[in-house]
Amino acid sequence: MCKRVIWVCTLLFIVLISTAPAYANTTLRVIASFSVMEELVKRVAGDAVSVNVIVPRGEDVHRWELTPPNVLALEETHIIFYNGLGLEPWIRHVEAMTDDQLTLVEVAAQADYTPLMIATGQYKGEPDPHMWMDPQGAAAYVDVIATTLAEHLPAHADAFYARAEEARKALTTLNQAVKERLDGIPQTNRTLVTSEAGVNYFARAYAFEAHGVWGVNAETQGSADAMAKMSAYLHETRPRPPALFYESTTSSNHMDSLARETSIPLAGPLYVDSLSGADGPAGNYPAMLRHNADVLHAALGGATAE
Repeated sequence: MCKRVIWVCTLLFIVLISTAPAYANTTLRVIASFSVMEELVKRVAGDAVSVNVIVPRGEDVHRWELTPPNVLALEETHIIFYNGLGLEPWIRHVEAMTDDQLTLVEVAAQADYTPLMIATGQYKGEPDPHMWMDPQGAAAYVDVIATTLAEHLPAHADAFYARAEEARKALTTLNQAVKERLDGIPQTNRTLVTSEAGVNYFARAYAFEAHGVWGVNAETQGSADAMAKMSAYLHETRPRPPALFYESTTSSNHMDSLARETSIPLAGPLYVDSLSGADGPAGNYPAMLRHNADVLHAALGGATAE
């Protein structure tokens, strides 16, 4: 592992020192850390910006390791939009080798949005990075993205801000649609039990109680102690949750084990850390939240849709 990281960082250094800083007469080149960030950047950027992504759809952004193609993709890149707050542990390898030619933007840290703290696991007490799981959090990301792009391409600033405003309006509409879809779930059933505690912002936005076996996927997953604590919670709590949930980028093994032990049905997947493929159920951000709402509606006893 050490040799791999050293090799990747060395290649990154070579790429960066050869990158020309001027881009006034070329397309602004941007890289997003993962698929949700990529979509939000593209929504604001328009044709004036070339947008690529580091972590492919379907992969876990927390546990990704930089690949040679990732490093090469940084050539002539001007901005990296990453979530931050510990979501991408691998970003430290990029930070160690960057200079003034490459701007790194920690979007969640700059967003005007009140963070929640991680409630369990190795990173307990640190800010929860999954702000995009609330459309209002995603809207705060859009503002950071628009401001950053406008600073780098002032001639296109009006267009960036206009698209950001359109995105905020669309997110407001999405927020209301998700709320209406979830409103029929009885209060006694509004408990979300997942493997990673990645749905806390979603839970706050839509009046659920959330519990995760572990805090974030960057830590050791499904330790004996964490599994025992969740098992005890599920056996002791009343009323019992109608379902347990697994996520698309995490093995369902731990939740399946808890489901069999407690005789509570297992449902999913929920999409949190990644969009699906374009032809999947969460091919874009609105589809992701709508899919999650549909899964919860079906598993937790929502009123029948009209």
